[in-house]
Amino acid sequence: MIDFDAIKRAAKGYEEDMTRFLRDLVRLPGESCGEKETAARMVEEMKKIGFDEAGIDPMGNVIGYMGTGKTLIAFDGHIDTVGIGNRANWDFDPYEGYENETEIGGRGTSDQLGGPVAAVYAAKIMKDLGLFNGAYRVMVTGTVQEEDCDGLCWEYIIKEEGIRPEFVVITEPTNGNIYRGQRGRMEIRVEARGVSCHGSAPERGDNAIYKMGEILGEVKELNTRLKDDAFLGKGTLAVSQIYFSSPSRCAVADMCAISIDRRLTWGETYRSALEEIRALPGVKKYAAEVSMYRYDRPSYTGVVYPIDCYFPAWIIPEDAPQVRAMVDAYKGMYGEPKVGAWTFSTNGVAVMGRNNIPCIGFGPGREEEAHAPNEKTWKADLVRCAAVYAALPRIYTETGH
Repeated sequence: MIDFDAIKRAAKGYEEDMTRFLRDLVRLPGESCGEKETAARMVEEMKKIGFDEAGIDPMGNVIGYMGTGKTLIAFDGHIDTVGIGNRANWDFDPYEGYENETEIGGRGTSDQLGGPVAAVYAAKIMKDLGLFNGAYRVMVTGTVQEEDCDGLCWEYIIKEEGIRPEFVVITEPTNGNIYRGQRGRMEIRVEARGVSCHGSAPERGDNAIYKMGEILGEVKELNTRLKDDAFLGKGTLAVSQIYFSSPSRCAVADMCAISIDRRLTWGETYRSALEEIRALPGVKKYAAEVSMYRYDRPSYTGVVYPIDCYFPAWIIPEDAPQVRAMVDAYKGMYGEPKVGAWTFSTNGVAVMGRNNIPCIGFGPGREEEAHAPNEKTWKADLVRCAAVYAALPRIYTETGH
């Protein structure tokens, strides 16, 4: 029998340590491809509290292990953050942050430095309380470049490092709930070409911006009729960027392009999404080029691992053993959980979406804090997540799978 009260007490006992660790990470700005100091600080903490192994792979991902069992269970948290945006929108220094009795503020506290902090201390709780039963080994990651290209880190871990856990807990913020799926996404470019001429006689040219203006209206309308799924919700698209080329401000534009952030619900693929754009009347009329972006930015270690910007949706069944074990771990300490799905995208797009390794989501913080000014998380969330993480592997390996 698992002593749930002992796990809860142990997690509460590490609240100050987790708070200190999280605040240290916040003070180390680490946007995508700039996570070097954050990674080093995470390895330092792992070694200090007694991980069996802790290091950094060639791409820059932190990987730590505890335990010796055959079943490998991973807890993933990305350690990169987005930037701070307009500093005037922050009520406090985003990289100094703040702490009060219940909250910790700072860039990355919810998205998603709190997740790996809770996972690191969950492994310590497992060790402290003798929860390792010889059946499982825990892997805790601090992955890189997720904000730039979600899942790229796990594509590298799985394909290049040859590491394939039995399942992965994604520690992104879940608003106190357990998540078993998410919509996918992809990044699309639409480009219209024209012919430049002097702006004093625009009829001599062929204005690419006017062409794109017509296409933009059709793209906006397309969003209203995309597929809806009862669990994951509706597919969506948003025009996120616009570009042009022109010889000068006194000339007709000879190129105009847009970027589309396309969120894919269950049953949608990159092929179907591209074909929907290509079928728009304006796209066909102006022979606009529709393509998918490709990511090839070097990691902070200099590794380049190119990948198409397609991130598949995924769902794990409600009766899957990983979901049942997570629900039982939560229920044993905190009552009946709510089970749902993320609005945004996570590294699960590679773990389960591309590689069919089961994922389950549970992490400190709230989705609405992600990428927002005045970002914060809650100390109680760190404690709750550390406790549930600590109980999960033992329940999973003892109840059969």
